[in-house]
Amino acid sequence: MAKKSVVKSKAKVKQKAARKPAAKAKSLNKPDVSRSPAMKGLITAAKEIHSDVKKGRRPSISVPIRSLSNVSFAPRKGYFSIGTKKSKRTLSYQTVKPFAQTVRLMAFSKHLVETDDFASKREVYYTSKGSSTRTATAAQAGWGPASFNEQTESDSIMDDIEAMIGVNREQLGFIPAEQNGSVAGELIVIDTDPTSGKKIEIDCTAFGRGSYSIPSRVEGLKFRTKAKFVLAVETAALFERLNTHAYWRTANCIVIAMGGVPTRANRRFTRLLADECKLPVYVFTDGDPYGYCNIYRTMKVGSGNAAHVNQYFCVPHARLLGVTPQDIKDYDLPTRPLEDKDKKRASDAIKNDPFIQSHKEWIKALEQMISMGVRVEQQAFAARGLNDVMETYLPQKLRKPKTMLP
Repeated sequence: MAKKSVVKSKAKVKQKAARKPAAKAKSLNKPDVSRSPAMKGLITAAKEIHSDVKKGRRPSISVPIRSLSNVSFAPRKGYFSIGTKKSKRTLSYQTVKPFAQTVRLMAFSKHLVETDDFASKREVYYTSKGSSTRTATAAQAGWGPASFNEQTESDSIMDDIEAMIGVNREQLGFIPAEQNGSVAGELIVIDTDPTSGKKIEIDCTAFGRGSYSIPSRVEGLKFRTKAKFVLAVETAALFERLNTHAYWRTANCIVIAMGGVPTRANRRFTRLLADECKLPVYVFTDGDPYGYCNIYRTMKVGSGNAAHVNQYFCVPHARLLGVTPQDIKDYDLPTRPLEDKDKKRASDAIKNDPFIQSHKEWIKALEQMISMGVRVEQQAFAARGLNDVMETYLPQKLRKPKTMLP
């Protein structure tokens, strides 16, 4: 009997020992969020508020001013960057609600980072409302007087926290509810399975008539490709044509649909891909001031409102492939009249946009468009044949990348 009990006890020890490595391996898959820039920033900001309270001072928060008056453009950097001006918000009778909302949103962000979860902008707004049922937990009960009346309130404070912490809001657990564009071509996206933590490889050539959709959170993605360049196109219609006819195979490239002004996820994905794989990026928009000064400029240098994070959400080495005012003449394209709002946008860009002003080529192109009084769409190439855009135009333009607009 004693011998049997010894055997059983040894078996139990072996079973426990066998289970230990598995438990350890599982913990290794979990990221150490305490070292993440988001968590460090949130804790630092909270400690500063707590320190003020302990010292008997009214707590305050310093937030970078997010306006064009505090934004600069340096060609050497290649993107709009935030200045040094800050707004100091001290807790007072008038500011008690927005101050409380800021602290509560910081705490909610900390929870999202700790649990590796996320919330859309709309979900953040409703989280503050909470539940009125008696069974609601403390986390579900809402923020009471600190709840948001409108989503514009939560969006604004979210942007303030992003600027204050110095990381993008996706790292803070907040994502927008929007379509981020599609990808097709010679590319393997290496992602992580959210449930198992295992690496998975996604082949962007294997979607049939579909395509890979860019996720809202792209940090941590890795890439493998033999493509020669990235082609970012404005419209979904053009993307569908290039994808359906497998233009990416003929040209050995990766095609990305921006879907108008590219989202932050779209720009970050393109930037990560271009940097990791050392690929040139060519942008193809409609030939109008909006395509140039909003869509292309946002992809290349970012936006004035997001100057505090533009260094992550822009592709400084991108170049505009077309459609240019000169292309209208060279390819005899049908056009549409340049509307008053287009003329104003072009004139304002020439006078006030630091990016446009830093490039003589852009000033010349916009002045040429105003002088011609017309604009042109990507689909105008269909007048020369449905597939002329990929059989003639793109090959000819790609042979002369140095002639593209900067």
